[in-house]
Amino acid sequence: MSKDATYEVPIGPIHPALKEPFMVKFKLDGETIVDADPHPGMNHRGIEFMGMHRNPLKVIPLAERICGICSIVHQHMYTTAVEHAAGIEPTNRARYIRTIMCELERIHSHVLWAGVAAHEIGFDTHLHFTWKIREKVMDLLEEISGNRVNYSMWTVGGVRRDIPKKMYRRDFSPKMYPKIQNTLEYYEKLYGKLEDIFLGDPSIRLRTKNIGILTEKEALELCGVGPTVRASGVKKDVRIDQPYAAYGDLELDYVIPSRYGYENTGDVFSKTLVRLKEILQSIDLIRQCVQKMPDEDIDSEPKKAALLNKLKKADGEGIGRIEAPRGEALHYVRLKEGHEELDNWKVRASTYNNLATYAPMFLGEQIADIPIIAACIDPCIGCMDRAEIVDINTGEQTSYDHEELHEMSVRKTREILGDKL
Repeated sequence: MSKDATYEVPIGPIHPALKEPFMVKFKLDGETIVDADPHPGMNHRGIEFMGMHRNPLKVIPLAERICGICSIVHQHMYTTAVEHAAGIEPTNRARYIRTIMCELERIHSHVLWAGVAAHEIGFDTHLHFTWKIREKVMDLLEEISGNRVNYSMWTVGGVRRDIPKKMYRRDFSPKMYPKIQNTLEYYEKLYGKLEDIFLGDPSIRLRTKNIGILTEKEALELCGVGPTVRASGVKKDVRIDQPYAAYGDLELDYVIPSRYGYENTGDVFSKTLVRLKEILQSIDLIRQCVQKMPDEDIDSEPKKAALLNKLKKADGEGIGRIEAPRGEALHYVRLKEGHEELDNWKVRASTYNNLATYAPMFLGEQIADIPIIAACIDPCIGCMDRAEIVDINTGEQTSYDHEELHEMSVRKTREILGDKL
């Protein structure tokens, strides 16, 4: 087909392959993708604006609702940013509990993603299997926190709930910590089946090998993060590069395909491999935390009135930067002395970085591969959507104040409704 005969196919914002409102406009030459233009911005909920009208402690429940799957991630980043801004240090025991919770959520996120990926290429049996086994880690998260999704575990200076000491004796007697040990063993026993399904099955290999390739050079130039770029051989992981919580006390290494005898091709298969191997890594990290966790208080300031008073007197900026299951993410916070509410709050989630990697992964592929390539970065639109506008032709960024945004909203509404107003 000639170049002049290319045609446009918009996918989204509502589509069976998409779990959140999001659009990508594709240009096709026959069945081949020649251009991909993502159009986010349909799920922005104004959470940061709402947060700047609350005191720092009341923002914590709001922060964890930025994303259901990355609930712990946003709690962790936000409280860390506030701690940096206010000069508050969490206790050592809290640092280990935070790490355990983060790695449990990583297991949950990666198992869930595997099911979604299988669904996108028509393997719903695999979807049902993976979503069945994710119940085990969700049960453990509920056992620790009391909640299956939004865990309400974090506070400024520590955590709100302890992991009972009797469950974590160094002798590893099953009677002393049955819940966590049982969960880790459960995933270790099932891991071989997960690899057989997602790495060994010939049909799945045909749908993932050499599909959606992101080279190491492209991954670096486009500033991708997480498994999306580690699959290309990029050694980038905040837990190692800039350790936080208890990660500086633990033994861990970058999970890239070449460590396991595979090429760092950066295709969908490689991204699947990285996520599966990170499940094993998370199991090991949790066990290390269990062995090393010190006996201390879980909160540096248990009196909330005293903590709020300290935060009100604080004046400074802070950043919480961590390795979410999808990759590096951060929260920026500014506190102003004498003000009870946040002076500023900015969130940058992993998908914000990884969205740019879509272009090289889609180009030259077939229309039938769109769902699995779209899923391979594990996109979270609720996390990502922010009110920043960039001109795709010039790269120039534009920002608007409250009055300008209101005026634009009124004008757009008048355009849509016309004479009905």
